[in-house]
Amino acid sequence: MDFKGFDRPGGPGGGGTRSVKVMIAGGFGTGKTTMVRSVSDIRPLTTEETLTQASAGVDRLIGVADKTETTVSLDFGKISLNDTLMLYLFGTPGQERFWFLWNGLFKGALGAVVLVDTRRLASSFRAIEEMERQNVPFVVALNVFPDSKEYPVEEIRDALDISPHTPIVACDARDRASSRDVLVALIRHLKERSAVALESR
Repeated sequence: MDFKGFDRPGGPGGGGTRSVKVMIAGGFGTGKTTMVRSVSDIRPLTTEETLTQASAGVDRLIGVADKTETTVSLDFGKISLNDTLMLYLFGTPGQERFWFLWNGLFKGALGAVVLVDTRRLASSFRAIEEMERQNVPFVVALNVFPDSKEYPVEEIRDALDISPHTPIVACDARDRASSRDVLVALIRHLKERSAVALESR
């Protein structure tokens, strides 16, 4: 896919590499850190800390009882989709007690991936609400876990109450190719939104 000249919706073309800030968001334990790790061209920066007994009454571990670490600030990685487009990836913390960090992290973001665990849809409601509140275009990525059930896409769309124009894709956040496909889907979505905006002028 040709992304040459793409730097922001409606932005001018040109030579060289364009850089785009992308958020990787979602609920607690949906696979944000895993995705950044799997797809980044560099060794990612992560701020994971060990979950301790002190957090037992604070962090909701329903459905993720085996989770031993959690992001307390952000994850950072980057990937070149081709020789003209570089994505800088910022993974958000999932627990409610760290949501105050989100406002700063979203500054300058062109788009986002919202990771969803279909076993725990409600865990990503807050991330979707934040995208809509900050008017950040996003795609929903259904991270497939070993015991995940398959649901029709429209059932997922209705349950998450998202626009018909918001893409929903399945992925395995552990797999680099799968995670890269999600990012390509996001860039396609951004380009389509940009084209529609230009046509309406």
